[in-house]
Amino acid sequence: MAATLRNAARERLDAGELALGVILRQARTVDIAPIMKSCGFDWLFLDLEHNSMDLDTAVQIAVAALGAGIAPIARVPAGQLWLATRFLDGGGLGIVVPHVDTPQEAHRIAQALRYPPLGHRSVAGGLPHLGYAPAGLAETCTAINAATLVIVMLETPAAIGNAAAIAAVPGIDSLLIGTNDLAMELGIPGSFADERIVAAYQNVCDACRAYGKSAGVGGIADEALLRRYIRMGVRVVLPGSDLSFMMAAATERAAAMRACL
Repeated sequence: MAATLRNAARERLDAGELALGVILRQARTVDIAPIMKSCGFDWLFLDLEHNSMDLDTAVQIAVAALGAGIAPIARVPAGQLWLATRFLDGGGLGIVVPHVDTPQEAHRIAQALRYPPLGHRSVAGGLPHLGYAPAGLAETCTAINAATLVIVMLETPAAIGNAAAIAAVPGIDSLLIGTNDLAMELGIPGSFADERIVAAYQNVCDACRAYGKSAGVGGIADEALLRRYIRMGVRVVLPGSDLSFMMAAATERAAAMRACL
């Protein structure tokens, strides 16, 4: 029997739907995976760049996520592909690489994160992705290649200018705009509706549409803006984090209780 492996985020994208992810920075226990699945999310964005979470914790959450049916995907610090492959070996179904400016960088990333013949990722045995069940190496690698999402973040004007060339790189699945960093680079911090940000989203959406890739949005919580960029063609969506959701709910409840007197 051929090895099969599901990635809920990829399945959403293949169906033309939104792949909704939640950024994890505060969570440190494995129950966050079924909790976020129950809330309606498709993937976990385990932030190993702007966070103190270590690899061991990320891998434990990833294994729990596989069982819960929500895709574990980690953002690693720029250039640290050794960390990316260790997370993938531990149960990950995708990697987000920040600060990608050129197609050459994107090519190196794709080659490092895909098994042959699509890339040059080193093969390891005893992986959790198929429940540790014995399976042929060729079919296992084929299944994992098919299920793994490789997402690159575009966070500078240079990266936006290279969007079409980056989208053309085989093995790259999604171009996700890091809106906070892009706005900072443009000298307009927090101005996510500025015409230059809008133009960047249009450029990335057009590039992804031309090459069959998925455009992504990060760093924006405003619902009206998210709707605007989704209408442009964005499909990989990060509408918030565990911290922002907890803060919003807790603040609302505390205010409601204060109003009781």
